Amino acid sequence: MSKQTKRIILPDPVYENSQVAKLVNHIMRRGKKTIAQKIVYGAFEIIKTKTKQEPLEIFQKAVENTSPMLEVRSKRIGGATYQVPIEVKESRREALAIHWIISAAKQKKGKPMYERLAQELIDAANNMGQAVKSRENLDRVAEANKAFAHFAW
Repeated sequence: MSKQTKRIILPDPVYENSQVAKLVNHIMRRGKKTIAQKIVYGAFEIIKTKTKQEPLEIFQKAVENTSPMLEVRSKRIGGATYQVPIEVKESRREALAIHWIISAAKQKKGKPMYERLAQELIDAANNMGQAVKSRENLDRVAEANKAFAHFAW
């Protein structure tokens, strides 16, 4: 059995950043990349006008603030299932953060997606918003189950 190689995601054309390309790919539905790019770049324009800061910095701060350090995995030991806290790899940490930001933006209603995404990114950069709450909930669960950390594999 050969190990699969991890795909290298090319940086996006506008900001030349691979994290932005990953955000576009997460937003993309049914291969419609141009629509996903319009959403992301539209959100970045709103961030630029609202905060008067570089949107790339806001985005990176938002990802950093929503990235979890620990997560829990279920492990079955002798008939009982324990929630074992384990450290999160850097690639998964980034993927979870982007996923939570997009999910939080999708849950908001009444505005176009690019406005909701911009607001969620600004909130996450300021350590507020639904995406940061998701990370805090995961941290809380991991902290509550740290007694089972010795079961980590």
